[in-house]
Amino acid sequence: MAATLRIQSDWSRALSRDEGEAWLSCRSPGKPTLYGSVTRRGLSSDGVPDIVASEGFVVGEVTKKSILISCPHENVSTKFLAPYTSFCRIHQKSITCLDISSGGGLGVSTSTDGTMKIWQAANGEIRRLLEGHVYDVNCCRFFPSGLVVLSGGMDAQLKIWSAEDASCVVTFKGHKGGILDTAIVDRGRNVLSCSRDGSARLWDCGKSACLGVIADCGSPVNGIAVGTADNSLNLGTPEKPSSEREVGTEGKILLLAREDKKLQGVGLQSRQPVFLFMGSDAFNCCTFLSSTYILAGTQDGNIYQLDVRNTNAPIQVIHRSGAPVLSLLPYRDGFIASQGN
Repeated sequence: MAATLRIQSDWSRALSRDEGEAWLSCRSPGKPTLYGSVTRRGLSSDGVPDIVASEGFVVGEVTKKSILISCPHENVSTKFLAPYTSFCRIHQKSITCLDISSGGGLGVSTSTDGTMKIWQAANGEIRRLLEGHVYDVNCCRFFPSGLVVLSGGMDAQLKIWSAEDASCVVTFKGHKGGILDTAIVDRGRNVLSCSRDGSARLWDCGKSACLGVIADCGSPVNGIAVGTADNSLNLGTPEKPSSEREVGTEGKILLLAREDKKLQGVGLQSRQPVFLFMGSDAFNCCTFLSSTYILAGTQDGNIYQLDVRNTNAPIQVIHRSGAPVLSLLPYRDGFIASQGN
């Protein structure tokens, strides 16, 4: 595993001030972390910040929007990019979940300020306020069409909203505890939810009905992900014929990130267990990298990469810090992880 060079997330703001300072760290597996800082001394004649680094780090190319920093001792360098834009007026407090529509035009987000809003991704202009949940809204996502939003809240309700007029077109009830995550099957005729009540449920959007409990874990399910399974994987056989209202569940596997330190795989159509992996702490999130490889993150900062065909031992365990891994997203040939630090 290569060395990792980090700079605090608000470095562009810190270095926008005269004599501003941002902290650096360089971590190599099995070695002590190297710490340092970068400091702005002023502006050059063409308006580019004059940046210097502390001992052990070297500042390379600097522009108004990026800075190249290297750590010669570990033979690693990284180009840090300033935010393209920042939206500071959408919410008043921390953002807990967000999604961008498939076309890229709209964003939806929830916050600890108790609101859920739809906004223009280009400029942050608020388009709609989605009101109807009682208590906090934990999760939100766009349907593939980009015209409809799915949300789940601590009121144990799952809701579908029109992004065009903010109306709540469907409310699903059945969970006994707060909904913690959702997933959409194919184009969205069926959706999934998981809850603090320990269950994961499949819903029919057209009939506003629960098609079944996919899993009942006896422990809160913090995150779910649905994906197409590798052809060699045995997903089990349904105990009874599937409802004609189930669309796109065949050949799919559902991942369950559980509070009791277990990551579980379940055949979506069969409702049968496929695997059960024990981790180091509560699992917060999970995702598919492919039909074969999956990722899951834990409360104590571990990211597990597993092969669904053989989950006896992980392919690798990535540990950057002890901060909780809160979300995982496939990106190009790798992934993006967010942590609680």
